[in-house]
Amino acid sequence: MVQHNTHGRRTLFEREGELAAVDEALSELCGLSRDGSEPPDRSRGALIAFAGRAGLGKTSLLAEARRRASAKGCTVASARGGDQEQRVAFHVARQLVQPLLASVPDAELRASLGSWYAIVGPALGLCTAQDGAPPDPQGLRDGLDWVLTHLAVQRAPLVVVVDDAHWADAESLGWLSAFAPRAEALPLLLVVAYRPEELPDHAEEFRGLPGRAGQRPIGLEPLSATAVAHLVRESLGARADDAFCRECWAVTAGNPFEAVELTAKVHDRGLVPDEAGAHLLRDLAAAVKGSGLVARLERLGTSTVRFAWACAVLGIAIPQTLAAAVAGIGEREAADCADRLRRARVLTGADILEFVHPLIATAVYRAIPAGVRVALHGQAAWSVVNAGLGASAAARHLLEVHPDGDTWVVQQLRAAARETVRAGAPDAARRYLARALREPPPWEDRAAVLYELGCASLLTEPATTVNHLRAALEEPITDPALRQGIVYRLSQVLAHADRLGEASDTLAREIRVTTEPRVRIRMQAEQFMWDAFRADEPDSPARSRRLARLADRLPGRDLTERYIIGLRAWDATLRAEPAGTAVRHAERALVGGLGWAENDRGFEVPVLVALTFLYADRPGRAEELFAAGIADFERQGWRGAHLSFAYTLLAYVRFRRGRLAEAEDFVRAGLRIAERVGPGTPAHWYAVGILIEILLARGRVPEATRTAEEYGFGAPFPAAVVFPDAQAVHGELLLARGLTKDAAAELAAAGRRLDPRGMRNPAWCPWQLHLALAEAYDAPERALATAYDAVRRARRFATASAVGQALRITADVASGSARVKLLEESVSHLERSPAAYELACALVALGAELRRAGRPKDAADPLYRGLDAAVQCGADGLVERARDELAAAGLRPRLLHSTETDALTGRERTAALLTVRGESAARVAEELHTDEPTVVRLLSAVYRKVGTDHSGLAAALGAPSPPPPPLTSH
Repeated sequence: MVQHNTHGRRTLFEREGELAAVDEALSELCGLSRDGSEPPDRSRGALIAFAGRAGLGKTSLLAEARRRASAKGCTVASARGGDQEQRVAFHVARQLVQPLLASVPDAELRASLGSWYAIVGPALGLCTAQDGAPPDPQGLRDGLDWVLTHLAVQRAPLVVVVDDAHWADAESLGWLSAFAPRAEALPLLLVVAYRPEELPDHAEEFRGLPGRAGQRPIGLEPLSATAVAHLVRESLGARADDAFCRECWAVTAGNPFEAVELTAKVHDRGLVPDEAGAHLLRDLAAAVKGSGLVARLERLGTSTVRFAWACAVLGIAIPQTLAAAVAGIGEREAADCADRLRRARVLTGADILEFVHPLIATAVYRAIPAGVRVALHGQAAWSVVNAGLGASAAARHLLEVHPDGDTWVVQQLRAAARETVRAGAPDAARRYLARALREPPPWEDRAAVLYELGCASLLTEPATTVNHLRAALEEPITDPALRQGIVYRLSQVLAHADRLGEASDTLAREIRVTTEPRVRIRMQAEQFMWDAFRADEPDSPARSRRLARLADRLPGRDLTERYIIGLRAWDATLRAEPAGTAVRHAERALVGGLGWAENDRGFEVPVLVALTFLYADRPGRAEELFAAGIADFERQGWRGAHLSFAYTLLAYVRFRRGRLAEAEDFVRAGLRIAERVGPGTPAHWYAVGILIEILLARGRVPEATRTAEEYGFGAPFPAAVVFPDAQAVHGELLLARGLTKDAAAELAAAGRRLDPRGMRNPAWCPWQLHLALAEAYDAPERALATAYDAVRRARRFATASAVGQALRITADVASGSARVKLLEESVSHLERSPAAYELACALVALGAELRRAGRPKDAADPLYRGLDAAVQCGADGLVERARDELAAAGLRPRLLHSTETDALTGRERTAALLTVRGESAARVAEELHTDEPTVVRLLSAVYRKVGTDHSGLAAALGAPSPPPPPLTSH
């Protein structure tokens, strides 16, 4: 079949299947209403990917898709990758978004984008980057996701078309690859086209994007002989005979672009399209591409050739005046050249020029003599800057210029790198600065360029960053502030690469030669911080004494002093000094502010201060600080490792409070972010360790084992101290699996590592308690001594949760009547603590011990209370144990079976339990940090999943039945 030509559009032959896919997707998309609501037929967005060699008609197909979308009233956003623009960060993203927002006043745009404005604005060219730390790449991608999602809803239905995606810049292509699968959930149709053989390594995801052809893109095939005959006759008339048409197909191999160009050449030459003239077609076809195209171009004159070269260097969307400046010709002559090139079907457009086809642009660019091409790029860079388009626009041209010691080139590349880093594209900045080094820069600027290069590589290539920063320190440096900045950054990247000893040594060397008191104390603060995380610190007690002496005399006048005081609070926690001492220093550190997203600081000390409150039995205060920290990270656009740590440690806070289901939700969110950052990072160790602890507490030992195997959670453990201690968690997992000898060996090794460093607080790392449980099988007396030593340490720290947990586990390894006394004291302490899960464990253990002692009536109260607490915590394994103990005591369990609540999320479970206890919807909303309508929806989901109403749920939970919150939104 043949598509008929209408309104001057070129016919698309043998593309019925592809156009049918577009029409079907548009029909589904346009079923969505303007507000994005979904009608009963479940209309949805979609992704369509077209793949094919050059010249097979991808651009024409996408043009027709845009036309059909516009005809259906869709908002259309389109972009095109360019061979010359591949290294311009976010070039494609800007093409897509800028036109949609161009007419929006700045004030309205700021209000619409909210906190995302400052994060995505520089990348999209909507605003100039402000001072401060740049967003990390993941944070920027999240921002771009939000912007496109927002536009899809506000401008629905939205059709996004990306042509020549194989030439899209890495930043845009990486974003679109990750975003594409979400199209089906939005009023959005994403249509992309690319050449599969030219798809770069960083865009491999595009090959497997799920589209309307299953798991593969829709491949375009060459035209058949019949279709080429139709094309030829559409252009040359019905007089074209079969032999002529067949030869056209043979010499073009069915390539639509070449067939169109060939018929145009036949028309221009005035050839008769019959069998007698068919032998001329092969030579005419050669003139359409490659050397033939170049020869045809040369016949248009020297100035026209130079103008075409200038256009090829500039890429796509070429301002005619800029091309004239690069070519070195006047505007009138440039206009004449453009006319000649339009008539020759090389260029199209008026003030903004485009090549008729990317194949032509590529052929023209490759035909430029090498020396001339370099000179044209240099002229293009100068012209772009002179036109006020900025250093970033000139940088791609400067990458092509030969190094020549030109200070102006270095200045422009450094300026472009600063803009690009602030826009969230550190890889592009790294390319610019590496090129600046090759220029080379003046000797007095070399250290600064190396420092900037190291900062740009920080997130992506830490090992390379170390090399650049060490090289910078070897250069002559006249600016003390620059040297200090290099040292701070070098120590930071060494620490984050798990080379904490080198980080500390770097600072120690600099401290010895620094004469400025405030600089020295800042470096001491940094060294104290990295030493606090070192598992191989040679003399930890001596460092603690120095830290204590320094912190006790500092008033906390600035951030550096507050960091030292905060480190003192954490050190007191690790060493099991009285919790009141640790809290006093933590509160001192917070006076005057302790930001989580400071430009030239890490976030470690604010985290340690928050955890000090957690271990001191003040988890509410810890949650407040973590919530503020997460807000800081998100405002700054730090949504990679920083946000992973924050969510993971917030999960740990919830775990310590006994909210296991919520904790699991948070830690899995943190782990998902850590996986996006990269495997084997510290963020992974934190997330996996905490997830394993939560799964063990919930009684899901097989799942915890699989998690450890999947993520390689085992020896060798990281050199840095992590929370919870990875080796101790691994020992706890071995113990839960019944591998007591292996567990004892692992936990004893953890003790040998931590004890000499003075890290003796069982609230932070209960390795002794788990070791006692492991030793109880073969050495009960040693196990009891180990447990009592942990109790002594816990009493020194003096928090109810630490003492209560230590007493509970000591009871497990004790014998006779001592067990009941220890458990009763444990319950007494834990009832005064926020450790709900530990209290549930102690209550169930006490009830079980009383039952075994022949006191079933006395066992009833702790067992029922323990069961209630276990259900509220989401500790399914403990729920089953409590039910078994109740049954053994001849008591009837009154709570829902755990399998009936397995389907509930942590938030649903919490909402249900608080409601049946009589809490108002407003109080439940406050507890869940949400609003009342959300609570109503959560409760509706609970009733639906459990299969009962409010009264039935309350009865099943053994609670009175207060009125439920109204199931209406208000």
